[in-house]
Amino acid sequence: MKLKTYMLYVVSAMMLLAACNDMENVPTNKFTDNSYWTSEAKAQNVVNMAYSQMYDAGKMWSDESLSDNVIDGRTVTDQRAIRKGQATPSIGVFDSEWKNLYGGIKTCHVFLEKVDLVPNMNPAAKARMIAEIRFIRAAIYFRLVNFYGDVPFFTKDITLDEANSISRTSAATVLQFIHDELEDIKDDLPINTALSADEQGKITKGAVSMLQARVYLMEGNWDKVITYTDNLINNQGEYGTYDLYPSYRGLFEEENEYNQEVIMDRSYVKKLLTWGDMVDMAPLSVGGRAINRVPQQSLVDSYIMLNGKRIDEQGSNYNKDYPYANRDPRMTATIIYDGYDWSGNVNDGSQGTVIHIDPNTSTTVDKYVYGSNNTATGYYVRKYYSPQDAGDLNSGLNIITMRYADVLLMYAEAKFEKGEFTEDIWNMTIKRIRERAGFTDSGALEYPSLSSDDMRKLIRNERRCELAMEGLRWFDIKRWKAGSEYLTGNVEGATFDGVGTIRVDSYNFNEQRDYLWAVPQSQIDLNHNLAPNNPGYAN
Repeated sequence: MKLKTYMLYVVSAMMLLAACNDMENVPTNKFTDNSYWTSEAKAQNVVNMAYSQMYDAGKMWSDESLSDNVIDGRTVTDQRAIRKGQATPSIGVFDSEWKNLYGGIKTCHVFLEKVDLVPNMNPAAKARMIAEIRFIRAAIYFRLVNFYGDVPFFTKDITLDEANSISRTSAATVLQFIHDELEDIKDDLPINTALSADEQGKITKGAVSMLQARVYLMEGNWDKVITYTDNLINNQGEYGTYDLYPSYRGLFEEENEYNQEVIMDRSYVKKLLTWGDMVDMAPLSVGGRAINRVPQQSLVDSYIMLNGKRIDEQGSNYNKDYPYANRDPRMTATIIYDGYDWSGNVNDGSQGTVIHIDPNTSTTVDKYVYGSNNTATGYYVRKYYSPQDAGDLNSGLNIITMRYADVLLMYAEAKFEKGEFTEDIWNMTIKRIRERAGFTDSGALEYPSLSSDDMRKLIRNERRCELAMEGLRWFDIKRWKAGSEYLTGNVEGATFDGVGTIRVDSYNFNEQRDYLWAVPQSQIDLNHNLAPNNPGYAN
Protein backbone atom coordinates (compact mmCIF):
# COMPACT_ATOMS: atom_id res chain seq x y z
CA MET A 1 0.00 0.00 0.00
CA LYS A 2 1.07 3.61 -0.51
CA LEU A 3 3.16 5.38 2.11
CA LYS A 4 0.26 7.68 2.90
CA THR A 5 -2.03 4.69 3.41
CA TYR A 6 0.55 3.14 5.73
CA MET A 7 0.50 6.36 7.71
CA LEU A 8 -3.24 6.11 8.18
CA TYR A 9 -2.68 2.64 9.59
CA VAL A 10 -0.16 4.08 12.02
CA VAL A 11 -2.73 6.59 13.14
CA SER A 12 -5.33 4.00 14.00
CA ALA A 13 -2.93 1.39 15.34
CA MET A 14 -1.09 3.76 17.64
CA MET A 15 -4.01 6.08 18.49
CA LEU A 16 -2.41 9.33 17.49
CA LEU A 17 -5.57 11.39 17.18
CA ALA A 18 -5.32 14.64 19.08
CA ALA A 19 -3.95 17.78 17.49
CA CYS A 20 -5.24 20.67 15.40
CA ASN A 21 -3.51 19.27 12.32
CA ASP A 22 -5.07 15.81 12.36
CA MET A 23 -2.79 12.81 12.74
CA GLU A 24 0.50 14.71 12.89
CA ASN A 25 1.43 13.88 16.48
CA VAL A 26 4.38 11.99 17.87
CA PRO A 27 3.32 8.47 18.93
CA THR A 28 3.05 7.08 22.41
CA ASN A 29 5.99 5.11 23.73
CA LYS A 30 4.48 1.74 22.85
CA PHE A 31 6.99 1.28 20.05
CA THR A 32 9.89 1.57 22.53
CA ASP A 33 8.85 -1.68 24.22
CA ASN A 34 10.30 -4.96 22.93
CA SER A 35 6.83 -6.50 22.89
CA TYR A 36 5.76 -4.13 20.12
CA TRP A 37 8.17 -5.51 17.51
CA THR A 38 6.26 -8.56 16.37
CA SER A 39 5.75 -7.98 12.65
CA GLU A 40 7.12 -6.27 9.58
CA ALA A 41 3.94 -4.18 9.41
CA LYS A 42 4.60 -2.76 12.87
CA ALA A 43 8.17 -1.93 11.89
CA GLN A 44 6.78 -0.14 8.84
CA ASN A 45 4.46 1.85 11.11
CA VAL A 46 7.45 3.28 12.95
CA VAL A 47 9.22 4.11 9.69
CA ASN A 48 6.15 6.03 8.57
CA MET A 49 5.97 7.86 11.86
CA ALA A 50 9.56 8.95 11.28
CA TYR A 51 8.52 10.26 7.86
CA SER A 52 5.89 12.45 9.52
CA GLN A 53 8.42 13.76 12.06
CA MET A 54 10.92 14.65 9.34
CA TYR A 55 8.75 17.28 7.64
CA ASP A 56 5.17 18.43 7.25
CA ALA A 57 3.09 21.28 5.87
CA GLY A 58 3.26 23.20 9.13
CA LYS A 59 7.05 23.28 8.99
CA MET A 60 7.02 24.47 5.40
CA TRP A 61 4.68 27.37 6.10
CA SER A 62 6.50 28.25 9.31
CA ASP A 63 9.76 28.40 7.36
CA GLU A 64 8.14 30.71 4.80
CA SER A 65 7.20 33.10 7.61
CA LEU A 66 10.89 33.40 8.50
CA SER A 67 11.58 34.90 5.07
CA ASP A 68 10.78 38.04 3.10
CA ASN A 69 8.17 36.22 1.00
CA VAL A 70 5.32 36.42 3.51
CA ILE A 71 4.50 37.98 6.84
CA ASP A 72 2.24 36.78 9.63
CA GLY A 73 0.25 39.96 9.38
CA ARG A 74 -2.53 39.47 11.90
CA THR A 75 -0.52 38.59 15.00
CA VAL A 76 3.09 38.79 16.13
CA THR A 77 3.87 35.09 15.87
CA ASP A 78 7.25 33.73 16.96
CA GLN A 79 8.44 33.89 13.35
CA ARG A 80 7.47 37.57 13.08
CA ALA A 81 9.12 38.33 16.42
CA ILE A 82 12.33 36.71 15.16
CA ARG A 83 12.29 38.90 12.06
CA LYS A 84 11.60 41.98 14.20
CA GLY A 85 14.79 41.23 16.13
CA GLN A 86 12.91 40.39 19.33
CA ALA A 87 13.86 36.73 19.73
CA THR A 88 15.15 35.47 23.08
CA PRO A 89 16.24 31.95 24.08
CA SER A 90 12.79 31.51 25.65
CA ILE A 91 10.76 32.07 22.48
CA GLY A 92 8.37 29.19 21.90
CA VAL A 93 9.37 28.07 18.39
CA PHE A 94 13.01 27.60 19.42
CA ASP A 95 11.82 25.13 22.05
CA SER A 96 9.11 23.34 20.07
CA GLU A 97 11.27 22.84 16.96
CA TRP A 98 14.13 21.45 19.09
CA LYS A 99 11.84 19.01 20.90
CA ASN A 100 10.05 17.87 17.75
CA LEU A 101 13.28 17.26 15.84
CA TYR A 102 14.87 15.33 18.66
CA GLY A 103 11.62 13.37 18.96
CA GLY A 104 12.18 12.33 15.36
CA ILE A 105 15.79 11.40 16.13
CA LYS A 106 14.54 9.20 18.97
CA THR A 107 12.10 7.42 16.67
CA CYS A 108 14.94 6.67 14.25
CA HIS A 109 17.22 5.37 16.99
CA VAL A 110 14.55 3.19 18.54
CA PHE A 111 13.85 1.67 15.14
CA LEU A 112 17.52 0.91 14.49
CA GLU A 113 17.83 -0.63 17.94
CA LYS A 114 14.64 -2.71 17.83
CA VAL A 115 14.18 -3.79 14.21
CA ASP A 116 16.28 -6.93 14.70
CA LEU A 117 13.60 -8.16 17.12
CA VAL A 118 11.09 -8.59 14.29
CA PRO A 119 10.84 -12.31 13.51
CA ASN A 120 11.25 -13.65 9.96
CA MET A 121 11.58 -10.21 8.42
CA ASN A 122 12.27 -10.06 4.70
CA PRO A 123 15.98 -9.07 4.42
CA ALA A 124 15.44 -6.74 1.47
CA ALA A 125 12.53 -4.99 3.16
CA LYS A 126 14.55 -4.64 6.33
CA ALA A 127 17.57 -3.16 4.52
CA ARG A 128 15.33 -0.67 2.75
CA MET A 129 13.59 0.41 5.95
CA ILE A 130 16.93 0.90 7.66
CA ALA A 131 18.12 3.05 4.74
CA GLU A 132 14.94 5.14 4.91
CA ILE A 133 15.38 5.66 8.65
CA ARG A 134 19.02 6.67 8.22
CA PHE A 135 17.99 9.15 5.50
CA ILE A 136 15.33 10.62 7.79
CA ARG A 137 17.82 10.91 10.65
CA ALA A 138 20.28 12.67 8.33
CA ALA A 139 17.56 15.07 7.13
CA ILE A 140 16.54 15.90 10.70
CA TYR A 141 20.13 16.53 11.75
CA PHE A 142 20.51 18.81 8.73
CA ARG A 143 17.51 20.85 9.86
CA LEU A 144 18.88 21.00 13.40
CA VAL A 145 22.27 22.27 12.21
CA ASN A 146 20.60 24.83 9.93
CA PHE A 147 18.71 26.30 12.84
CA TYR A 148 21.00 25.83 15.83
CA GLY A 149 24.54 25.33 14.49
CA ASP A 150 26.42 23.09 16.95
CA VAL A 151 23.94 20.60 18.41
CA PRO A 152 23.89 17.52 20.63
CA PHE A 153 24.80 14.65 18.32
CA PHE A 154 24.43 10.92 18.96
CA THR A 155 23.74 7.85 16.86
CA LYS A 156 21.91 5.65 19.36
CA ASP A 157 19.04 6.06 21.77
CA ILE A 158 20.35 7.75 24.90
CA THR A 159 19.18 7.74 28.49
CA LEU A 160 17.63 10.70 30.30
CA ASP A 161 20.83 11.18 32.29
CA GLU A 162 22.86 11.23 29.07
CA ALA A 163 20.44 13.68 27.50
CA ASN A 164 20.81 15.99 30.48
CA SER A 165 24.61 15.99 30.34
CA ILE A 166 25.52 15.79 26.66
CA SER A 167 27.49 18.63 25.09
CA ARG A 168 27.09 20.16 21.64
CA THR A 169 28.98 18.76 18.64
CA SER A 170 30.34 21.06 15.96
CA ALA A 171 28.10 21.60 12.96
CA ALA A 172 30.98 20.55 10.68
CA THR A 173 31.15 17.13 12.35
CA VAL A 174 27.39 16.62 12.04
CA LEU A 175 27.44 17.66 8.38
CA GLN A 176 30.23 15.20 7.62
CA PHE A 177 28.17 12.47 9.29
CA ILE A 178 25.24 13.38 7.05
CA HIS A 179 27.38 13.09 3.92
CA ASP A 180 28.83 9.76 5.03
CA GLU A 181 25.41 8.36 5.94
CA LEU A 182 23.87 9.32 2.63
CA GLU A 183 26.76 7.84 0.67
CA ASP A 184 26.46 4.62 2.65
CA ILE A 185 22.71 4.08 2.12
CA LYS A 186 22.20 5.18 -1.47
CA ASP A 187 22.44 1.71 -2.99
CA ASP A 188 19.89 0.28 -0.55
CA LEU A 189 17.16 2.49 -1.97
CA PRO A 190 15.25 2.14 -5.26
CA ILE A 191 15.12 4.69 -8.06
CA ASN A 192 11.83 6.44 -8.70
CA THR A 193 11.00 4.43 -11.83
CA ALA A 194 11.26 1.21 -9.81
CA LEU A 195 8.53 2.26 -7.38
CA SER A 196 5.17 0.58 -7.71
CA ALA A 197 2.04 2.70 -7.57
CA ASP A 198 1.60 1.63 -3.95
CA GLU A 199 5.07 2.87 -3.02
CA GLN A 200 4.78 6.44 -4.32
CA GLY A 201 6.10 8.89 -1.74
CA LYS A 202 8.89 6.72 -0.41
CA ILE A 203 12.52 7.82 -0.23
CA THR A 204 14.56 6.99 -3.31
CA LYS A 205 18.15 7.04 -4.47
CA GLY A 206 17.37 10.30 -6.28
CA ALA A 207 16.29 11.89 -2.99
CA VAL A 208 19.63 10.89 -1.48
CA SER A 209 21.51 12.72 -4.22
CA MET A 210 19.22 15.73 -3.84
CA LEU A 211 19.80 15.93 -0.08
CA GLN A 212 23.55 15.64 -0.62
CA ALA A 213 23.36 18.58 -3.01
CA ARG A 214 21.36 20.66 -0.55
CA VAL A 215 23.79 20.05 2.28
CA TYR A 216 26.78 20.92 0.09
CA LEU A 217 24.88 23.98 -1.15
CA MET A 218 24.62 25.24 2.43
CA GLU A 219 28.35 24.64 2.84
CA GLY A 220 29.19 26.46 -0.38
CA ASN A 221 30.97 23.42 -1.79
CA TRP A 222 30.21 24.12 -5.44
CA ASP A 223 32.11 21.14 -6.86
CA LYS A 224 30.04 18.73 -4.79
CA VAL A 225 26.79 20.54 -5.62
CA ILE A 226 27.62 20.06 -9.29
CA THR A 227 28.45 16.38 -8.74
CA TYR A 228 25.20 15.54 -6.98
CA THR A 229 22.90 17.63 -9.15
CA ASP A 230 24.61 16.21 -12.23
CA ASN A 231 23.55 12.76 -10.98
CA LEU A 232 19.96 13.86 -11.49
CA ILE A 233 20.52 15.77 -14.73
CA ASN A 234 22.99 13.71 -16.75
CA ASN A 235 23.14 10.35 -14.96
CA GLN A 236 19.45 9.62 -15.11
CA GLY A 237 18.76 5.95 -14.99
CA GLU A 238 21.25 5.26 -12.24
CA TYR A 239 19.64 7.83 -9.93
CA GLY A 240 16.14 7.87 -11.37
CA THR A 241 14.39 9.70 -14.18
CA TYR A 242 13.15 13.23 -13.63
CA ASP A 243 12.08 16.20 -15.72
CA LEU A 244 10.12 19.43 -15.48
CA TYR A 245 6.36 18.97 -15.33
CA PRO A 246 4.76 20.87 -18.25
CA SER A 247 2.55 23.10 -16.09
CA TYR A 248 3.93 25.21 -13.24
CA ARG A 249 0.50 25.71 -11.68
CA GLY A 250 -0.33 22.07 -12.24
CA LEU A 251 2.58 20.98 -10.07
CA PHE A 252 0.58 22.04 -7.04
CA GLU A 253 -2.75 20.40 -7.86
CA GLU A 254 -3.88 17.07 -6.48
CA GLU A 255 -4.60 15.40 -9.80
CA ASN A 256 -0.93 15.74 -10.76
CA GLU A 257 0.72 14.33 -7.64
CA TYR A 258 3.76 12.06 -8.01
CA ASN A 259 4.60 13.52 -11.41
CA GLN A 260 8.00 13.40 -13.12
CA GLU A 261 9.28 16.54 -11.40
CA VAL A 262 8.71 15.37 -7.84
CA ILE A 263 11.78 13.84 -6.21
CA MET A 264 10.26 13.68 -2.74
CA ASP A 265 7.10 14.94 -1.10
CA ARG A 266 5.16 14.73 2.14
CA SER A 267 2.11 12.65 1.41
CA TYR A 268 -1.38 13.59 2.53
CA VAL A 269 -4.78 12.01 1.90
CA LYS A 270 -7.98 13.91 1.15
CA LYS A 271 -10.51 13.66 4.00
CA LEU A 272 -8.22 11.47 6.14
CA LEU A 273 -4.70 12.85 6.53
CA THR A 274 -4.78 16.58 5.88
CA TRP A 275 -3.18 19.91 6.64
CA GLY A 276 -5.14 23.04 7.48
CA ASP A 277 -2.85 26.08 7.12
CA MET A 278 -4.56 27.47 4.01
CA VAL A 279 -7.63 28.63 5.94
CA ASP A 280 -5.58 31.55 7.25
CA MET A 281 -4.04 32.47 3.87
CA ALA A 282 -6.83 32.27 1.26
CA PRO A 283 -9.39 34.99 0.49
CA LEU A 284 -12.39 35.13 2.81
CA SER A 285 -14.75 34.83 -0.14
CA VAL A 286 -13.44 31.35 -0.98
CA GLY A 287 -13.29 29.97 2.55
CA GLY A 288 -10.61 31.91 4.41
CA ARG A 289 -11.08 32.52 8.11
CA ALA A 290 -8.95 35.17 9.86
CA ILE A 291 -6.13 35.79 7.41
CA ASN A 292 -2.66 35.81 8.90
CA ARG A 293 0.13 34.67 6.56
CA VAL A 294 0.14 36.86 3.44
CA PRO A 295 2.61 37.75 0.67
CA GLN A 296 4.87 40.78 1.02
CA GLN A 297 5.25 43.42 -1.66
CA SER A 298 8.92 42.50 -2.04
CA LEU A 299 7.90 39.08 -3.35
CA VAL A 300 5.43 40.63 -5.79
CA ASP A 301 8.13 43.01 -7.01
CA SER A 302 10.57 40.15 -7.62
CA TYR A 303 8.51 38.78 -10.52
CA ILE A 304 9.86 40.17 -13.80
CA MET A 305 7.91 41.32 -16.83
CA LEU A 306 7.13 38.97 -19.72
CA ASN A 307 9.83 40.69 -21.78
CA GLY A 308 12.46 39.72 -19.21
CA LYS A 309 12.87 43.18 -17.69
CA ARG A 310 12.74 43.93 -13.98
CA ILE A 311 9.80 46.14 -13.05
CA ASP A 312 12.17 49.06 -12.31
CA GLU A 313 14.17 48.62 -15.53
CA GLN A 314 14.02 50.85 -18.59
CA GLY A 315 11.70 49.33 -21.19
CA SER A 316 9.91 47.07 -18.74
CA ASN A 317 6.41 48.25 -19.80
CA TYR A 318 5.45 48.21 -16.11
CA ASN A 319 1.98 49.67 -15.58
CA LYS A 320 1.72 51.42 -12.23
CA ASP A 321 -2.05 51.73 -12.61
CA TYR A 322 -2.36 47.94 -12.85
CA PRO A 323 1.01 46.47 -11.85
CA TYR A 324 -0.04 42.82 -12.24
CA ALA A 325 -0.32 42.82 -16.03
CA ASN A 326 2.30 41.23 -18.29
CA ARG A 327 4.21 39.67 -15.43
CA ASP A 328 5.98 36.37 -14.85
CA PRO A 329 3.13 33.78 -14.97
CA ARG A 330 4.45 32.21 -11.78
CA MET A 331 3.20 35.26 -9.88
CA THR A 332 -0.40 34.42 -10.77
CA ALA A 333 0.20 30.80 -9.77
CA THR A 334 1.54 31.93 -6.39
CA ILE A 335 -0.14 35.18 -5.27
CA ILE A 336 -3.70 36.52 -5.32
CA TYR A 337 -3.85 40.25 -6.05
CA ASP A 338 -6.54 42.83 -6.77
CA GLY A 339 -8.51 41.90 -9.89
CA TYR A 340 -7.33 38.29 -9.74
CA ASP A 341 -9.15 36.03 -12.22
CA TRP A 342 -10.12 33.34 -9.75
CA SER A 343 -12.20 31.19 -12.07
CA GLY A 344 -9.48 31.29 -14.72
CA ASN A 345 -6.74 30.21 -12.34
CA VAL A 346 -8.39 27.88 -9.81
CA ASN A 347 -10.10 24.64 -10.82
CA ASP A 348 -13.02 24.85 -8.40
CA GLY A 349 -15.88 24.98 -10.88
CA SER A 350 -16.59 28.67 -10.34
CA GLN A 351 -17.61 30.89 -13.25
CA GLY A 352 -16.61 34.52 -13.65
CA THR A 353 -15.28 34.93 -10.13
CA VAL A 354 -12.76 37.76 -9.64
CA ILE A 355 -11.06 38.63 -6.33
CA HIS A 356 -11.45 42.34 -5.59
CA ILE A 357 -9.16 43.79 -2.90
CA ASP A 358 -8.80 47.52 -3.62
CA PRO A 359 -10.89 49.26 -0.90
CA ASN A 360 -11.80 52.04 -3.35
CA THR A 361 -13.56 49.74 -5.79
CA SER A 362 -14.40 46.58 -3.89
CA THR A 363 -17.48 45.85 -1.84
CA THR A 364 -16.48 42.24 -1.14
CA VAL A 365 -15.23 40.71 2.08
CA ASP A 366 -11.78 40.39 0.49
CA LYS A 367 -11.10 44.12 0.27
CA TYR A 368 -8.26 45.57 2.30
CA VAL A 369 -9.43 47.13 5.55
CA TYR A 370 -6.85 47.91 8.21
CA GLY A 371 -7.25 45.71 11.29
CA SER A 372 -9.92 43.44 9.80
CA ASN A 373 -9.93 39.68 9.34
CA ASN A 374 -8.67 39.92 5.77
CA THR A 375 -5.24 40.47 4.24
CA ALA A 376 -2.77 42.76 6.01
CA THR A 377 -0.82 43.44 2.80
CA GLY A 378 -3.44 43.51 0.06
CA TYR A 379 -2.48 40.01 -1.14
CA TYR A 380 -3.49 36.41 -0.46
CA VAL A 381 -1.75 33.08 -1.07
CA ARG A 382 -2.67 31.07 -4.19
CA LYS A 383 0.03 28.39 -4.32
CA TYR A 384 -1.03 25.11 -2.68
CA TYR A 385 -4.68 26.18 -2.54
CA SER A 386 -6.48 22.85 -2.94
CA PRO A 387 -9.54 22.52 -0.67
CA GLN A 388 -11.06 19.11 -0.27
CA ASP A 389 -14.63 20.44 -0.36
CA ALA A 390 -16.50 23.71 -0.67
CA GLY A 391 -16.24 25.36 2.72
CA ASP A 392 -13.52 22.99 3.91
CA LEU A 393 -10.00 24.29 3.33
CA ASN A 394 -8.32 21.30 4.95
CA SER A 395 -6.13 19.95 2.17
CA GLY A 396 -5.03 16.49 1.12
CA LEU A 397 -2.54 17.92 -1.36
CA ASN A 398 0.99 16.58 -1.03
CA ILE A 399 3.69 19.05 -0.01
CA ILE A 400 6.61 18.86 -2.46
CA THR A 401 9.89 18.85 -0.55
CA MET A 402 12.27 18.17 -3.46
CA ARG A 403 11.73 18.75 -7.17
CA TYR A 404 13.70 18.80 -10.39
CA ALA A 405 13.49 22.57 -10.98
CA ASP A 406 15.46 23.06 -7.77
CA VAL A 407 18.09 20.64 -9.08
CA LEU A 408 18.50 22.81 -12.19
CA LEU A 409 18.69 25.99 -10.11
CA MET A 410 21.29 24.55 -7.74
CA TYR A 411 23.34 23.40 -10.72
CA ALA A 412 23.10 26.85 -12.35
CA GLU A 413 24.14 28.62 -9.15
CA ALA A 414 27.07 26.30 -8.56
CA LYS A 415 28.27 26.66 -12.14
CA PHE A 416 28.05 30.45 -11.84
CA GLU A 417 29.96 30.58 -8.56
CA LYS A 418 32.62 28.36 -10.14
CA GLY A 419 32.95 30.79 -13.07
CA GLU A 420 31.58 28.16 -15.46
CA PHE A 421 28.17 29.62 -16.26
CA THR A 422 27.81 29.67 -20.04
CA GLU A 423 25.03 30.06 -22.55
CA ASP A 424 24.73 26.27 -22.69
CA ILE A 425 24.22 26.12 -18.90
CA TRP A 426 21.66 28.95 -19.16
CA ASN A 427 19.76 27.07 -21.86
CA MET A 428 19.60 23.81 -19.91
CA THR A 429 18.59 25.44 -16.62
CA ILE A 430 17.02 28.89 -16.38
CA LYS A 431 15.77 29.06 -19.95
CA ARG A 432 14.02 25.69 -19.56
CA ILE A 433 12.47 26.77 -16.27
CA ARG A 434 11.21 30.02 -17.76
CA GLU A 435 9.82 28.28 -20.82
CA ARG A 436 7.89 25.92 -18.57
CA ALA A 437 6.62 28.91 -16.58
CA GLY A 438 5.12 30.36 -19.77
CA PHE A 439 7.65 32.93 -21.01
CA THR A 440 7.86 33.24 -24.79
CA ASP A 441 9.55 36.62 -25.34
CA SER A 442 13.18 36.34 -26.41
CA GLY A 443 14.07 39.03 -23.88
CA ALA A 444 13.27 36.59 -21.09
CA LEU A 445 14.69 33.49 -22.76
CA GLU A 446 17.90 34.55 -24.48
CA TYR A 447 21.20 34.39 -22.59
CA PRO A 448 21.63 37.87 -21.08
CA SER A 449 24.76 39.96 -21.23
CA LEU A 450 25.18 41.02 -17.62
CA SER A 451 27.88 41.91 -15.14
CA SER A 452 28.86 39.23 -12.65
CA ASP A 453 26.93 40.94 -9.86
CA ASP A 454 23.80 41.31 -11.98
CA MET A 455 23.95 37.69 -13.13
CA ARG A 456 24.21 36.54 -9.53
CA LYS A 457 21.16 38.65 -8.67
CA LEU A 458 19.26 37.15 -11.60
CA ILE A 459 20.06 33.56 -10.58
CA ARG A 460 19.12 34.22 -6.97
CA ASN A 461 15.91 35.96 -7.97
CA GLU A 462 15.01 33.06 -10.24
CA ARG A 463 15.20 30.76 -7.21
CA ARG A 464 12.90 33.07 -5.30
CA CYS A 465 10.24 33.24 -8.00
CA GLU A 466 10.34 29.54 -8.89
CA LEU A 467 10.39 28.23 -5.30
CA ALA A 468 8.27 30.83 -3.47
CA MET A 469 5.98 29.35 -0.78
CA GLU A 470 7.99 26.12 -0.68
CA GLY A 471 9.86 26.78 2.57
CA LEU A 472 13.31 27.37 1.06
CA ARG A 473 13.72 31.15 0.92
CA TRP A 474 15.00 31.66 4.49
CA PHE A 475 17.63 28.96 4.05
CA ASP A 476 18.82 30.62 0.83
CA ILE A 477 19.14 33.99 2.58
CA LYS A 478 21.02 32.31 5.42
CA ARG A 479 23.60 30.59 3.21
CA TRP A 480 24.09 33.76 1.13
CA LYS A 481 24.68 35.69 4.37
CA ALA A 482 22.22 38.23 2.95
CA GLY A 483 20.06 38.88 6.00
CA SER A 484 20.73 42.61 6.06
CA GLU A 485 19.91 42.86 2.36
CA TYR A 486 16.53 41.14 2.51
CA LEU A 487 15.39 41.17 6.13
CA THR A 488 15.92 44.72 7.36
CA GLY A 489 13.54 47.63 6.89
CA ASN A 490 9.84 48.18 6.32
CA VAL A 491 7.58 45.26 5.41
CA GLU A 492 5.19 46.61 2.82
CA GLY A 493 2.09 45.58 0.96
CA ALA A 494 0.12 46.89 -2.00
CA THR A 495 -0.51 50.55 -2.79
CA PHE A 496 -4.08 51.82 -2.97
CA ASP A 497 -5.42 55.33 -3.58
CA GLY A 498 -6.40 56.91 -0.30
CA VAL A 499 -4.42 54.32 1.63
CA GLY A 500 -0.98 54.73 0.13
CA THR A 501 1.57 51.99 0.41
CA ILE A 502 0.61 49.59 3.18
CA ARG A 503 3.27 49.25 5.87
CA VAL A 504 2.76 46.23 8.09
CA ASP A 505 5.88 46.18 10.21
CA SER A 506 9.63 46.79 10.30
CA TYR A 507 12.19 43.99 10.31
CA ASN A 508 15.57 44.18 11.99
CA PHE A 509 18.32 41.68 11.17
CA ASN A 510 21.38 41.31 13.41
CA GLU A 511 24.26 39.89 11.34
CA GLN A 512 26.07 38.71 14.48
CA ARG A 513 23.08 36.81 15.83
CA ASP A 514 20.23 36.02 13.50
CA TYR A 515 21.68 33.38 11.17
CA LEU A 516 21.26 30.91 14.05
CA TRP A 517 18.53 30.29 16.55
CA ALA A 518 19.22 30.13 20.26
CA VAL A 519 19.48 26.82 22.03
CA PRO A 520 16.18 26.88 23.97
CA GLN A 521 16.51 28.26 27.47
CA SER A 522 14.47 25.31 28.75
CA GLN A 523 17.14 22.93 27.46
CA ILE A 524 20.02 24.90 28.97
CA ASP A 525 18.16 24.92 32.30
CA LEU A 526 18.08 21.11 32.12
CA ASN A 527 21.61 20.69 30.80
CA HIS A 528 24.22 23.35 31.52
CA ASN A 529 26.64 21.61 29.14
CA LEU A 530 24.66 23.12 26.25
CA ALA A 531 25.95 26.57 27.28
CA PRO A 532 27.27 28.98 26.19
CA ASN A 533 24.43 29.82 23.83
CA ASN A 534 24.86 30.99 20.26
CA PRO A 535 26.30 34.51 19.82
CA GLY A 536 23.92 37.32 20.64
CA TYR A 537 21.68 35.30 22.93
CA ALA A 538 22.08 35.74 26.68
CA ASN A 539 22.13 32.49 28.66
